[in-house]
This record gives sequence, structure tokens and C-alpha cells, in this order.
Amino acid sequence: MKNRYSRQMLFKPIGQVGQDKLSAAHVVVIGCGALGSAISETLVRAGVGKLTLADRDYVEPTNLQRQQLFTEQDAQDAMPKVVAAERRLKAIRSDVDIVTVLDHVDGPLMEEMTKDAHLIMDATDNFETRLLMNDMAWKKGIPWIYGACVGSSGTVFPFVPGTSACFRCLLPVLPSVNETCDTAGIIAPAVQITAAHQSAEALKWLTGNEAAMRKKVLHFDVWNNTQVEAGISRMRNERCETCGEEPVYPALTRMEGTGYAVLCGRDTVQITPDVGRTLTLADGEAVAQRLAVPYKVTPFFVEFTASGYRCILFGNGRLLIHGLKDMKIGRKLYHQFFG
Repeated sequence: MKNRYSRQMLFKPIGQVGQDKLSAAHVVVIGCGALGSAISETLVRAGVGKLTLADRDYVEPTNLQRQQLFTEQDAQDAMPKVVAAERRLKAIRSDVDIVTVLDHVDGPLMEEMTKDAHLIMDATDNFETRLLMNDMAWKKGIPWIYGACVGSSGTVFPFVPGTSACFRCLLPVLPSVNETCDTAGIIAPAVQITAAHQSAEALKWLTGNEAAMRKKVLHFDVWNNTQVEAGISRMRNERCETCGEEPVYPALTRMEGTGYAVLCGRDTVQITPDVGRTLTLADGEAVAQRLAVPYKVTPFFVEFTASGYRCILFGNGRLLIHGLKDMKIGRKLYHQFFG
């Protein structure tokens, strides 16, 4: 397909030189839901050479309204999002190099995924993971492109080390509680517009058009027909632990021991075992058999229902307990299941 990128190359800021840069680029996309689907498809169609997709979740029917890479069959099969996305993206462009990571992203994993990356794309829904991206971007001196959408609105900004305040500098003025699609709903146009702006910033950076990148935070509401921009350069904190004079990148330090977290807006407790402990699909199957409860085994996880909660154990030992918000109960159930 020699003429595949001809129309894109006719766009003078890209041309042949920019297209060659795209083919040599490696982009890491954190999150493979609504924004991640749209961003990944745009970058693959644009000719980006390598994509690393990281997501901890699987496809559900509620995703299909806005997550464009997935099908009804993916939801019926509870297919991991990164697996379903890779299959669709390879159908779109067979020569793209795709690395999939079905896991909860922490500091060491972020370090590994971004070894030779040129750019990090935000397609997540929580402050903690964004702080990870922020710290890694400043540590490596590469940009990360923030994107968030909920309801009918979206926000976009490219954080480029050395040119602005970082995400951690903004925390004092950001809301302490984030609305999510699971609590406030979302319409697909808000996703597509947010992803389009993020992808445009990505193309600018990857093709050597850094000067054209956005200098102010964009916030829009497609339903109420509003759009505002705000500068953040003056918000830089010289004592910031990420972009200050003595950076320590605190988000990249892995906490020891078993990790417990309530997933944003999901009524789900996630449990990540300590690095020294190994749980396998066979362990999940054994628990279901011991409890004498129905279970399903796939190549990626074991699903069973116990104590009234739907449980998903992934192959790397990560456990999701659905229908639960209380981490204390989650901790108790985890120990009941696996000791």
C-alpha cells in the first residue's frame, strides 16, 4: 500500500520527513477504553510504528456505546481490552508493532514500558495513574498528553518537560474528587473531540512540530457549546517533587506488600499481590472448586462468584471483586480465598 499515507503527507507540516518520523515512533497509551480506543486507532492509521497498550480491564456491554475498537462478541467473551484492541488494530494495519500489557500500571511497569518511548498518552480516569505518567515523563524528558472527558465535556493539555508546570504542580487547584463516566455518564462526541485534540498534539510532537503544540489547557463542553483556555505556566512550583530543583519522582516508587484499591466509579476492589507472591489461574480454579461455586476459565482469567461478589482473577495474580467498595471487606475476602 505505497500510497497509504499520501493524503497525510500532502499536509505540509508533516510531509515525507514527518511521515518517516511517525514510522520510527513508539507511543505508550495508558488505558484502552474510550479515549485509548480512539487515540490508538488514530495513531495506527497515521502510521506510528510501535504502540504499547496498557489496560487492566476487560470489555463489558456498557463500553460499546463509546469504545470504538470493541464488538458485542468482545463483551460476551469478556475479552481483555488490550487483546481485543490489538486484534482490531492489526486488522486495520497489519505492519504495526503492538505490545499489550494486561496489568495494573505501577512505577516499575511504567519504567519498563517507556524504555524507548517518544510519547505517553493519557487515556486513564484517575489522578494516581496520571501522577505516574507525569513523573515518568519528567524523568525521561518526554511529553505526556493529558486528556479527560465526562458528560459532554473534555479537557486536554500536552505536558512537555521544561516548558510548563507539571501535573503535580496543579494538584492544589484540581478537584479532590473526580467525576467519572460511571458516576456522571458520557456521550461519545465528548470522547471523540477529546481524543482528536490529544491525537493532534501527538502528531505535532512526533513529526517535529513542537512549536505548534498547545500552550494552554483546553476545556470544552460540546453540549453547551462552550470552550475556554487557561495558561498554567505561572503555577510551576520550584519545590515540586517532579519538576522542581530537586526532583525525586515519588509516584514511581512501588509500595511493598499487597495493594488494595477501589477502582474509580466501578464499585470494585482491586487487589494486587505482593511481588514475592505468585497466584495463578489454577489457584483461582482451585478456590472456586473448594467453595463449590460456578466458575469460568478463559486464557486470561478465572471468574467465580463467592459471598455474593463476582470475582475475576487474572493470570498475574491480580484480583477484582465486583460489587464492593469497602477495602476492609475486600482484604478479608482475599485472605479467605487465598490465605
